[in-house]
Amino acid sequence: MQLLWLVPAIPFAGALILLLFGPAMQRKAVAAVGVGTIAASALISLVIAAQFLSAPPLGNAYRQFLWQWIDVAGFRPAFSLYLDPLSLVMMVVVTFVAFLIHLYSAEFMAGDEGYSRFFAYMNLFVASMVTLLLADNLLMLYLGWEGVGLCSYLLIGFWYQDPANGAAAQKAFIVTRVGDTAFAIGLFLLFHDLGTLDIQELMHRAQTDWRVGSAAAIAAAALLLGGAVGKSAQLPLQTWLPDAMAGPTPTSALIHAATMVTAGVYLIARMHVLFALAPPVQFAVAVIGAVTLLMAGCSALTQHDIKRVLAYSTISQIGYMFLALGVGAWGAAIFHFMTHAFFKALLFLAAGIVIQALHEEHDIFRMGGLRRELPVAFWTFLAGGCALSGLPLVTAGFFSKDLIIWSAGASSLGGAAFWAAGLAGVVLTSFYTFRLIFLVFFGETRTPVSRQPGFAMAAPVVVLALLSIVGGYDEKPFLHFLGGALPSMAQLPAGAIAETATSGITGAEFIVGLLAAWFFYLRRPSLAASAIRNPAVAAIHRLWFSDWGMDWLYDRIFVRPLEWIARINRDDVLDSIYDGISALAALSWRALRLTETGKLRWYATAIAAGTLLFVAMAMFL
Repeated sequence: MQLLWLVPAIPFAGALILLLFGPAMQRKAVAAVGVGTIAASALISLVIAAQFLSAPPLGNAYRQFLWQWIDVAGFRPAFSLYLDPLSLVMMVVVTFVAFLIHLYSAEFMAGDEGYSRFFAYMNLFVASMVTLLLADNLLMLYLGWEGVGLCSYLLIGFWYQDPANGAAAQKAFIVTRVGDTAFAIGLFLLFHDLGTLDIQELMHRAQTDWRVGSAAAIAAAALLLGGAVGKSAQLPLQTWLPDAMAGPTPTSALIHAATMVTAGVYLIARMHVLFALAPPVQFAVAVIGAVTLLMAGCSALTQHDIKRVLAYSTISQIGYMFLALGVGAWGAAIFHFMTHAFFKALLFLAAGIVIQALHEEHDIFRMGGLRRELPVAFWTFLAGGCALSGLPLVTAGFFSKDLIIWSAGASSLGGAAFWAAGLAGVVLTSFYTFRLIFLVFFGETRTPVSRQPGFAMAAPVVVLALLSIVGGYDEKPFLHFLGGALPSMAQLPAGAIAETATSGITGAEFIVGLLAAWFFYLRRPSLAASAIRNPAVAAIHRLWFSDWGMDWLYDRIFVRPLEWIARINRDDVLDSIYDGISALAALSWRALRLTETGKLRWYATAIAAGTLLFVAMAMFL
């Protein structure tokens, strides 16, 4: 485990090499550095995982001190890494999935003039995420947190020649800054009250110094939740993620599957003690997750862009994770993180195969009949779609989502409303997923296929398809392992909903969503088209398509008032202060210039008078 520092260091080194020398390197050399460094990081992660499992460290956690970062007035954060079951799972999943995405990118991005720049950004993205996961203190975690924010801006706006891409990158950067500001304020509050940012020591002091429900605990947890909501694209800061589809498809896969949007989930899980001390905030986490998963699921039903459908799907699935965190099912949230990383990366990469094969076509209504033309994309996308919607007893997504829904209903912190929200999300997910599959891969061919994926693009989706199927069968060992870092779910109340009953209902709702999609988009597609022409249905469709009008609302509440103030204050009222200072200086210069007469007697008189004045002041004052 002494090699732990290499897991973030190698991708950092790869990013530095590509930023400095990438433009002068051959494409094969760029791919070797870009993919090879992530492969090395993933391999070391697997070696460390094997060592951790075979010989767990004392206390089920391993610390690696690298160097002292700051030492000022008792504030002593260090560059120090912390490995426990939670960070180990996250590290292995992130590096392994990132390696598959990088391998895919070597072929997908071939021919792009920004080839080396792309891999430099992607390597930096992975390095920042691993730093976030392994950080032993909140300041170092915040460093990685801001690193993934920077990389998301660079990658979303990667094709910056198109102004729309630059606008999408700016939107992602600005919206997530709202949450990041709350997070930063939370760090100040935690250090002020507890005197440390070391995560383990901080949680120990919080338990000792703060009572459950105290104002300080609630304020700190709420501020951290603000940061998590921004990074993980949850209500009300979810608006940036659909527009983030402007970046290259491998970027979308990396953001959605393993890096940025899961950072908020990790933060809440890592700081679980703090949230347990603030029950109103923990309850708010569950409410945000439940509402977000339903709203995003409805929006996914109306999208035309294949990547935007998957984007809203990500928002919805992260909502499930927040729901689990909010009801105290910490292990269930991380379990769903792992399965989601597999099937969401798969869906984006398979979608990338389709998009490239159809001359960069994104509109699902211009696709169709691709199951025979693109068999690799079809079968792997089908596996990912079944995992996403929860094909019962077969796919990984079923086991993790079913566990969350049962936990929501059975936990003493949960209730029937959360249970019902989770079940409603299953129907929505199955419906929009198979709507996507039927429109893209079935029916008539609308756009001819121009190319087939090579090995570098096909191999990662096949591996991810296998993981999307078998990745959920380790549920009990996985949860037992996580028990070394996260508490078990709160005690079940009397009359709690049975897990088998929840599984049966979840399976039935998967079938309902599938049959509804089949009926409206294969059997009777004219019904879906005619329904949209109904004024009431069309109004709802527009509302859901526009993300429930959130951009419209924010435009009127924040953007337009700010623009109005900017127009009124075009000359900047603050500048008048400095203009006044400069005018006073100029006036003083003009007054002093009048004293420059060239007459020596007047100079001597002024000197003598000044001397007498100072002497008098010294004597009488």
